[in-house]
Amino acid sequence: MKNRMIYVYIFNTMADWEPAYILAELSSKRYFRKDAPNLTVRTCALTRDAIQTMGGLTVVPDLTVDEIEPQNGALLLLPGGDKWLDPSQAKIIGKAKEFLQAGVAVAAICGATEALAEAGMLDDRPHTSNDLRYLQYICKSYKGGDHYQDQPVVTDGDLITATGLAPLEFAQHILKKLDVFLPETLDIWYRLNKTQDPQLFFALMKTLG
Repeated sequence: MKNRMIYVYIFNTMADWEPAYILAELSSKRYFRKDAPNLTVRTCALTRDAIQTMGGLTVVPDLTVDEIEPQNGALLLLPGGDKWLDPSQAKIIGKAKEFLQAGVAVAAICGATEALAEAGMLDDRPHTSNDLRYLQYICKSYKGGDHYQDQPVVTDGDLITATGLAPLEFAQHILKKLDVFLPETLDIWYRLNKTQDPQLFFALMKTLG
């Protein structure tokens, strides 16, 4: 089975809690269905220099943005953070366009959605972000207000967008898109984390056989 890559973009001030749910599952594969695609998680950044997340974690990237390609990609994951509207982010936004044009999924949460909006990538498709009025205020080039959905997460084809308040729902949509959980497993996994009902853990285990 071909090994496909999950590319996680990292940068200084990255909101490290926003991709926490999804990275835990994609890296551990603990609830994957038996015939799930073979996925490998790799971090990428503008350079190979270590970055520091908003939570104070130091992370050394596996790759540079120049080294990632959609040909072997399954997903480009864009976490939130304070630096998304900085001109230095143009290179990763360019990569996001390449991935989408190649039919490879891109998942953006919180501040990352703002960069997509500023780049015109949300003008003609359903999407969400932290707040429509805020998005219109900070993204002067954004013209997608008619397509904005006031939802925690929106999946439109290969693009997933999410508010920063919905990391769990963000993970749920990504897991569904990647098709690595059985539908029943995904449903119970989400409800377990959402409701914190311990009985759902045993139900989750049963879905794994």
